[in-house]
Amino acid sequence: MRFLSDERETLERLLPGLGRRLAGPELAELERPGGPALRAFRQARGAGLLAPALHGGAGAGAADALRCTLAIGAVAPSLAIATTTHHFSVAGLAALARRGEDFAWLLLDAVVRDRLLLAGAFAGGPGGPGPLTPAMRAERAPDGGWLVSGAKRPCALSRSADVLVAGVRLVERGREIGSGVALAPSGSEGVSVRPCRNAPVLTAAEGDELVLENVRVDDQLVIGVAPERGAAEEDRPRAFGPLWCALLLSGAALGVVSGLVERVLTSGRGTARERGELVADVEAAVRALDRVAGWVDAGASGSPTRAAALMARHTTRAAVRRAAGQAVGLLGGPASLEGGDVGYLARACHALAFPPTSRGSTAEPLDACLGGAGLAVG
Repeated sequence: MRFLSDERETLERLLPGLGRRLAGPELAELERPGGPALRAFRQARGAGLLAPALHGGAGAGAADALRCTLAIGAVAPSLAIATTTHHFSVAGLAALARRGEDFAWLLLDAVVRDRLLLAGAFAGGPGGPGPLTPAMRAERAPDGGWLVSGAKRPCALSRSADVLVAGVRLVERGREIGSGVALAPSGSEGVSVRPCRNAPVLTAAEGDELVLENVRVDDQLVIGVAPERGAAEEDRPRAFGPLWCALLLSGAALGVVSGLVERVLTSGRGTARERGELVADVEAAVRALDRVAGWVDAGASGSPTRAAALMARHTTRAAVRRAAGQAVGLLGGPASLEGGDVGYLARACHALAFPPTSRGSTAEPLDACLGGAGLAVG
C-alpha cells in the first residue's frame, strides 16, 4: 500500500490528467496568485466533478470527492481550498435538479459544458454561523427581481469564479420574509473585489473580499432554502451544507498535511516506527471522514450523520496539528520552517486550523446529541 495511491488513482479516474498537470510545476509556482493550478483544474474538467453523468459531469459522490480533494491538497493546497465551495455549490445544484428545478438543470449543463467555476458567499466563519447562513441581503425591486447587497470576506475564487452563489436574507417592503440562495454572473454590475490582508499562504485560493452593491438578480435565480413546515429532517437544505463543508474542508486540510507526510516517507527521515505512527494518525482521520462520506452517498443527513461529521472534523483538526508538528520535526525541525516547501506547507496547515465551527461552540449541542437529542444545524 503506497501512501495516497488510492486517492491519486481516484483523481486520475475521475479527472484524467489533472494529477500529472499538478505534479509538473514547483509548489511555489502552483501557489502563486494567477498560477497554473486553476487553469489545470479547468482543463481537466474539474468543475464538473460532482455534476451527475446525465449532465456530462464526472458523477462523483462524497467518498470520491473526498479522495480527489486529498490528492489535490497534497500537491496544490490553494486549489484544494479554493474549490471546496464550488463543489459544495454543484452538489446543491444537483440536489435541486433532482427535485425538478429547471434553472438548476440548466446551470449544471453550463458548469460542465463551459467549465464554469462557482464562488460561494455565505456567512460561515471561525466559531461563527453555519455554511448556509446568509451573508447578504436581497431586497425586492419595485420593477421585479431582487437587489442583492453585502460582502463576504474572505471569499475563495473571488477573482476567477464565473458565477456567484450567495446566501441572502429575503426582504420585501422592509420586512424579512425568509432566506435563500441567489445566483449572479461574476461580471454583473455592482460586483467588485477588494484585496484582503491575508497571511502569505494559500493566496492562490483567491480569498479576497467579494462585495455586491444592488446587484440585480432575476426571480428564477433566487431559491428559498427555508424548510417547509413538517418537512423531514433529512429533506431540510440546512442539514445538507454542514456535511459537505465538513468533508471537503477537512479533506483539503488532510491533503495539505499529507504533502508533509509524503516528504517524510520519501526522505526516509526518522525511524520506521515514527513514520508508521505519522501515517496512522493521518489515515485514522481519513477513515473517520470516509465513514461520513459513505452515509452522505447513501442519502443520510439527519442528526447522527451530522454529529459524526462534526466529530470527524474535530478529529481531523487535531490530526493535522499533530502530524504537521511531527513531520516538521522529522524533516529538520525549526530550520526547515525558514523557507521552501516544508515551511510553506507547515504554515498552510496552521492557517487551516481555524474551522467554520469551533470545538467550543459545538460542544454542548454535540453533548446533547450524544445523549439522544437532535443536533441543531448551524
